[in-house]
Amino acid sequence: MNGNNGEPESRLRIIGAGYGRTGTCSLKIALQILNYTKCYHMFEIFENPKQAEFWLKVAQDTEEFNWEDVFSEYDATVDFPSCVYYEELMKKYPNAKVILTVRDPEKWYKSVKDTIYDARHQFPGRYAKRFNLLNYGWKFWEAYKIDKMSRSIIWKKTFHNQFKNKQYATELFQKHNARVQRVVPSERLLVYDVTQGWAPLCQFLNVPIPSEEFPHVNDTNSHRTRIEQENKLGWAILAVLIIILLTFF
Repeated sequence: MNGNNGEPESRLRIIGAGYGRTGTCSLKIALQILNYTKCYHMFEIFENPKQAEFWLKVAQDTEEFNWEDVFSEYDATVDFPSCVYYEELMKKYPNAKVILTVRDPEKWYKSVKDTIYDARHQFPGRYAKRFNLLNYGWKFWEAYKIDKMSRSIIWKKTFHNQFKNKQYATELFQKHNARVQRVVPSERLLVYDVTQGWAPLCQFLNVPIPSEEFPHVNDTNSHRTRIEQENKLGWAILAVLIIILLTFF
């Protein structure tokens, strides 16, 4: 990976080390309220699917990429996929602080299982999700790259393709959190549960507490609604294919 020698100081000031479904979307909005105006999140890739190509290069463990290709215009980054590479990002951005969002392992597992895991694995909605038909229509290739990136970094690299094994997945989650607290210097790290609200976050960042309420967004119910929509779309596509087959064959 490219070093810092001779490079201008980066804009990136916050590295989120917490896995998805630990309040990362709420943290993203909270940071934006605190003037970390641009905060990277998995949602950014959905909006800019070509970025999946960058993350696929990262997943290949090569040096054929530069973190600044993605983060040069961002003040912070949270959630998957960047949380998997927090150590590499710490070296690249030595002045950035690290926030580890945490959650009860049992609740975390259920939340992931009921949302991002089911969205990728339930039949037939998983195919609508894989090609992200709700967002991209018939632009299969762009959506497929996002799916390939997710499978490579989240389900394979992070959970070793064994997320369905609840004990194994929760142990990996706990080991990740323990490692973050072991390798990140204490003065550079905030271990943070978003239910704690503004106080610990603002104290860590040395900023005043805003007058508005702390944001709580991207809950499980909204995810489940989208999964149901994708399942309905998947069944509709399957029905059309069956009608075509019966008509012509």
